Amino acid sequence: MTSFTFSRQLTIAWGDCDPAGIVFNPRFFEFFDTNAWMMFDAALGVAPQNLASHFGIIGIALVDARANFLKPAKFGDVVEITSRISAFRRSSFDVEHRLINGGDLATEGFETRVWTGRDPADPDKIVALPIPKDVIEKFG
Repeated sequence: MTSFTFSRQLTIAWGDCDPAGIVFNPRFFEFFDTNAWMMFDAALGVAPQNLASHFGIIGIALVDARANFLKPAKFGDVVEITSRISAFRRSSFDVEHRLINGGDLATEGFETRVWTGRDPADPDKIVALPIPKDVIEKFG
């Protein structure tokens, strides 16, 4: 488990909502994806668009995502999303997201991502690469 967390506030826009004015569930996964990339930027000091070139990777591929929807978020709500890495492994890591609305936990998100690059033996293939130790250390 890491100690680094990243939080941001977000105002729910009409475009995030279904006709009933509540956030359309797939939009939460977009919120979480954005937070994951912003968290890496904050922890590493490397902008998301430069992460691949800086580390010689393709990216941090999403391979699993799920969520628990506990309380709706509605048009105009100001929510806080907090993200952290809960586990690092050799080439993959787990990210936990918590969306707070009105002081209550509204949605929990869980992702598994993989540090990916080109296969040196076959550049047309994408492979999991070891996560550099200095990257892991920056997350505490």
